[in-house]
Amino acid sequence: MRVKVAKSAGFCFGVHRAVDTVYEQAEKGVRPIYTYGPIIHNEVVVQDLEEKGVKVLNSREELEALTEGTVIIRSHGVGKEIYDLIERKGLHCVDATCPFVKKIHKIVERESRAGKQIVIIGNDRHPEVEGIKGWCSTAAIVLESAEQAENFALPEAVPICVVSQTTFNYKKFQDLVEILDKKRYDRVVVNTICNATEERQAEARQIAGEVDAMIVIGGSHSSNTQKLFEICRNECKNTYYIQTVQDLDLEVLRSTGLIGITAGASTPKKIIEEVQTRCLN
Repeated sequence: MRVKVAKSAGFCFGVHRAVDTVYEQAEKGVRPIYTYGPIIHNEVVVQDLEEKGVKVLNSREELEALTEGTVIIRSHGVGKEIYDLIERKGLHCVDATCPFVKKIHKIVERESRAGKQIVIIGNDRHPEVEGIKGWCSTAAIVLESAEQAENFALPEAVPICVVSQTTFNYKKFQDLVEILDKKRYDRVVVNTICNATEERQAEARQIAGEVDAMIVIGGSHSSNTQKLFEICRNECKNTYYIQTVQDLDLEVLRSTGLIGITAGASTPKKIIEEVQTRCLN
């Protein structure tokens, strides 16, 4: 078997920064140390941090119960009320929000204060989108599908500001914006999909179109990995989604000539290398 690994596979800048921040805090931070939600959507990394004493807070109620320690805001970001709660409780806050996500927070805070209806293109249940909504002065509207965009309706006098979840499918974002454009609202559209996501998706699409089988590596809850899998499967029917090398079934790849490998933004380099080695051996 021959293997082609995407150059863009693995940790993006924001994830690298967030993970490094938590490891630094685990070494020398004010204990006990918590992350508000898993720091990234990768079970291997989260488990390793737990072994180093970093606990995950899974809800606002768990945060409210704390009396001391450090709370690290994860790469996906949170709403303003979480920062306010941490401050009220006198906890030490370390902000590891991805700078590209922070940029969206500033945009929606500014534009919603100016009277615009915020429209977020993304997954309403994703923590990044939940955090973005928490910076809007009025309730945001979230659109994920063409059907939702077609059914979207506001009084014509209401101006809108459209942003996107940073890891959303770029082509799908363009399609939904096109549907909204036909409605002729007074609108501002800001493409807030990060460059790393666009590059990763474009490279994955290209490689998947050239290979006999495609392997996509990432955590089961990773939104950007799920989108990579969808993109690759559209180009190559033999596309497989795995979390670690243990999930790799070499039997189904036995007669494959060229295998492509890509990975989500929260997949450590070590896991990608392990999968590549197993395919070559």
